[in-house]
Amino acid sequence: MTSHKISRPYLSDIEIARAAAALPIDDVAEKINIPASALIRYGDDKAKVKLDYIDSLKNKPDGKLILVTAITPTPAGEGKTTTTVGLGDGLNKIGKKAMICIREPSLGPCFGMKGGAAGGGYAQVIPMEDINLHFTGDFHAISAANNLLAALIDNHVYWENAAELDTRRITWRRVLDMNDRSLRQITTSQGGVANGYPREGGFDITPASEVMACFCLATDMADLRRRLGKIMVGFTRNRKPVYACDVLADGPMVALLKDAMMPNIVQSLEHNPAFIHGGPFANIAHGCNTVIATKAALKMADYVVTEAGFGADLGAEKFFNIKCRKAGLKPDAAVLVATIRALKMHGGIGKEDLGLENISAVKKGLENLKRHVENLRKFGVKEVVAINRFPTDTDAEIKCVVDECAKLGVKAIEATHWADGGDGTTELARHIVDMVDGQASSFRTLYNDDISLWTKIQTVAREIYGASEVVADQKVRDQIKQFQNQGVGHYPVCMAKTQYSFSTDPNLKGNPKDHVVPIREVRLSNGAEFLLVVCGDIMTMPGLPRTPAANNIEVDENGLIQGLF
Repeated sequence: MTSHKISRPYLSDIEIARAAAALPIDDVAEKINIPASALIRYGDDKAKVKLDYIDSLKNKPDGKLILVTAITPTPAGEGKTTTTVGLGDGLNKIGKKAMICIREPSLGPCFGMKGGAAGGGYAQVIPMEDINLHFTGDFHAISAANNLLAALIDNHVYWENAAELDTRRITWRRVLDMNDRSLRQITTSQGGVANGYPREGGFDITPASEVMACFCLATDMADLRRRLGKIMVGFTRNRKPVYACDVLADGPMVALLKDAMMPNIVQSLEHNPAFIHGGPFANIAHGCNTVIATKAALKMADYVVTEAGFGADLGAEKFFNIKCRKAGLKPDAAVLVATIRALKMHGGIGKEDLGLENISAVKKGLENLKRHVENLRKFGVKEVVAINRFPTDTDAEIKCVVDECAKLGVKAIEATHWADGGDGTTELARHIVDMVDGQASSFRTLYNDDISLWTKIQTVAREIYGASEVVADQKVRDQIKQFQNQGVGHYPVCMAKTQYSFSTDPNLKGNPKDHVVPIREVRLSNGAEFLLVVCGDIMTMPGLPRTPAANNIEVDENGLIQGLF
């Protein structure tokens, strides 16, 4: 059987990015009518867009919102960000005014096991190195705001402690944008009375923090301050909640985030505009870029392509049930990205044999894809499958996916954007335009606000994960009941679990059913206005793998970064 031929010489992602001739960012912004006066430039190729300009667009009509999600991820790769960028380029290629909205990469995965997250091949956003490393400093500002709150809490307790915080019941944790397992659990304030009251604490990774969630869900600066002030930091001896505003932290925190709140604009390799703003993880947090960037893009373009992290059971579920619910967004379509390689892995094939044609493994792996299609339909959005083609995929394997998807009543379209850029997604782009133009969104959330927190957890576990049961010890159940009685039962739930399976066992590939979802702990994200439900063995501070990507990253004799991706 024939395999796809790459139409250009093979280069690494970073070599392709470096070879690109970027347009001045003013010219890119002009494509979506952003005047130069509305930009704060970070060099020639990236800028922030001023919030007062964004506010001036509020009476303009919205474009169509297209979500890119994926099947359950495997080490073989799916390419959501690459497809998001490629589809944005493809829509512009067919003459549509389209914009891309994606998340900022975290340093943790960049130096851990994933590498960069700015797309790949000829479907990338640039400047690739800047985006993957420090970019415009947003993550650093979020980390600083989070840790300022931690310092203010400890300082408040050290002096008068007017809020009567019980040091045994302080729940706020510090953050760092790096995988560092040694900081998961620590003891602070050691060394004598001058250093405060010793207590247990810990670090989470910045993309898992509540400050990141508040940042990404806030609609404007006033809403950000409201959310930051609502963050619950602990309890008194009488179990009364204490909030960030009680230690006067909301004002200085929002001051640190003032510039970060402006969306970042960059460009694809084909010089199309992209907002990259915010970056919560989808296996721990809600996995979507900022509401501000998405809403602004909808005013600036006729089509906005955005992504949600990991598989549709995590990123898409949270995009729909948390972000769209809170922001009043009504997505028009969902693109489910799949690769032949990943389907084979879900069909039981090892990574070393993925280059060999195996139709039976593809068919077996399609059970995973089918479950994701069924889940997307529960939200009322129109769906299409994008087959992100790799060079080793055969025509017979592609046909197998197209035929099996047709039986489900969903179109599967081959996309070659990694090799061909926007030219490789024009068929997909035209199909999406045909699906959404002239059609009102039929979007709905999976559950209503007024059902209990426990019922919401059960609904996601059963309807999305295929679980038969949710289990939690009495302490966790009592916490959920306490939060319900505290008046936050209308909040959505944010499930934290492994990204590698519908279940909480990362080794269960395909479409596991009737499994049990164990809840380890729950944390009230009162500022973000959701309940974080930690399931199985998932960690809010990841560790580095045995051979981290950092081992191959360096600066060469010419001052160029090597090994980033």
